[in-house]
Amino acid sequence: MSEKQVPENTRLNEDDTKTDLENNVKLESGDAPKRPDDRIKPDGHEGLRTTRLYKRRWIIVLLFSSYSLCNSFQWIQYGIINNIFMKFYNVSAFTIDWMSMIYMLTYIPFIFPVTWLLDKKGLRVIALVATALNCAGTWIKVASVRPNLFMVTFLGQFSCSLAQVFILGMPSRIASVWFGSHEVSTACSIGVFGNQLGIAIGFLVPPILVPNVDNMDELAHHISIMFYITAGVATFLFILVVFVFQERPKLPPTQAQATARSIPPEQYSYTASIRRLLRNRPFILLIITYGLNVGCFYAVGTLLNRMIIEHYPGEEVNAGRIGLTIVIAGMVGSLICGVWLDKTKTYKQTTLAVYFMSLVGMIVYAATLSLGHLWVVFITAGSLGFFMTGYLPLGFEFAVELTYPESEGTSSGLLNCSAQVFGIIFTICQGKIIDSFGTLAGNIFLCVFLLIGTIITGLIKSDLRRQTANLLAKATGPSDCDHRSLDAPSIIKEAQL
Repeated sequence: MSEKQVPENTRLNEDDTKTDLENNVKLESGDAPKRPDDRIKPDGHEGLRTTRLYKRRWIIVLLFSSYSLCNSFQWIQYGIINNIFMKFYNVSAFTIDWMSMIYMLTYIPFIFPVTWLLDKKGLRVIALVATALNCAGTWIKVASVRPNLFMVTFLGQFSCSLAQVFILGMPSRIASVWFGSHEVSTACSIGVFGNQLGIAIGFLVPPILVPNVDNMDELAHHISIMFYITAGVATFLFILVVFVFQERPKLPPTQAQATARSIPPEQYSYTASIRRLLRNRPFILLIITYGLNVGCFYAVGTLLNRMIIEHYPGEEVNAGRIGLTIVIAGMVGSLICGVWLDKTKTYKQTTLAVYFMSLVGMIVYAATLSLGHLWVVFITAGSLGFFMTGYLPLGFEFAVELTYPESEGTSSGLLNCSAQVFGIIFTICQGKIIDSFGTLAGNIFLCVFLLIGTIITGLIKSDLRRQTANLLAKATGPSDCDHRSLDAPSIIKEAQL
């Protein structure tokens, strides 16, 4: 039996009556009793579908944000005390840089099988695999605290980097699957918030837990404490995901999500979806610009310790605090941008403005780093972080708008793949430039690419397909139901007009 039509004003909330809840649960399976306002089009197509917001959505996004935090903390925990780990494992600075870059390198070949798995198995399987890999990686690191066991600690970092592939592109997917159209950008920002907070803690905590001491036994003790704390948190979060994380709500939160659900599985092809995305010119431009911006952030984060120590010797702790300042400012920027998008829907204008300010922030940071005043570096780094890391959820949400009804995980995965590629290139190149010509030349190198990204962002056509789908659904009342259906092809056609 086809799903019944329900007018838009029948959106359900947690305080609906028991009868309404029972009817709507039955409605999902096609067994609801007929009511006077249940109408089905003669041709079998559906009109407006029942939607509902569940309070559980906040638990889901916060749990995701938490295990994303635990994973992203480990991305930078080696790099921010680069010189200490060089001494402990007796390896080069470039080798320790790879402890961060492995996160980027692992993402590139694995993102496509992971997004395919997301489409086939859903969010819960992805969450379980992510937290299991992250948990395993933390315990491998616990066993690696000896100077001759660098390859063991690298194996642990590889496991955590593999977990990141199952995490990084999920905020926009969780936001679309669980949240209403008026809060989806805010929800995406909360998902990204966890990743950013983890990086912030990764900048702050390792220099505090692992001081630069000469006694190897004492140093091993400090490193072991850090690894045990991380493993305990990762294990706790894995258990929470097993018992709490849910695939999706029984009823969709928006008309756009209801339409996406209505596409029969046999009509969906992952490879066809990839081809459609790669033919989407605005999205291709966004892939390039997102990669340039986030790649610059990865390079700055990975090499921050080296840049600060060069101008301010012995300031490992302050290097971590500067990294913390960058990310905390970016978290504030992310949340502000998410709320702003939900209120204004000005995706291109906001993205372009934030991108341009990232360029300005990078120029100011590069010009002031060598002045000899740490307080100036804190201010300029915070300004850079507000816009550069504040850009992350903007890219995700703009991509979903440009590519609806394609899978959010696939579009986000392509964005992140671009970011990892540029991140590796920029980190290696900037590191070599810093070694040969100093930090100013290395930072100017990044400024050039941010300028290119700003120009390309201005060329992106603002084709907001998801917003069009929601507007079409709201405009299609019972009186229109005999004339048009809310299936995906018709929405895409209208969105492209």
